[in-house]
Amino acid sequence: MNKIELSTLIEAPITLCFDLARSIDLHTISLDHTNEKAVGCVTTGLIGYNQTVLWQATHFGFQQTLETKITKYTRPFFFANEMAKGVFKTMIHDHFFYDMNGDTMMVDHFYFESPLGLLGELADLIFLKKYLTNLLIKQNAVIKEYAESEKWVDLIPVPFSEPAIVYEKMG
Repeated sequence: MNKIELSTLIEAPITLCFDLARSIDLHTISLDHTNEKAVGCVTTGLIGYNQTVLWQATHFGFQQTLETKITKYTRPFFFANEMAKGVFKTMIHDHFFYDMNGDTMMVDHFYFESPLGLLGELADLIFLKKYLTNLLIKQNAVIKEYAESEKWVDLIPVPFSEPAIVYEKMG
């Protein structure tokens, strides 16, 4: 199985970064170049534990559908989403958040395995790992941009199922 590991330092509170990382709307914004959109299950707002989203996007010129589910969740430190249905043999994305004296270190561990045996392994090696790494870097840059500015205000509602949190711009 392939692993991509990224770390992004964000000058914003951990709770804000955690919520932005699970925002369906921000995910859509960050991947607008793939026409990615949520078309089923949770399609807007913040996704939570045991919830599923059905994504539709265009990658490599082909429209694809991917269903992911939040399988682990410890707010505001960790959540994992796993592919329930889609083109990969396996796909797991672990999101870790560390408080760094008011800033946040966001760490991604992205595991994936393509189908088709040796052919899939070659695709992973030749182009897919780089392609997915670039997608994750773009997503993280958008999370950082929104968290470090006032752009997050329209995206983050205070969910009634979790304690109210007051986000304040740091700096």
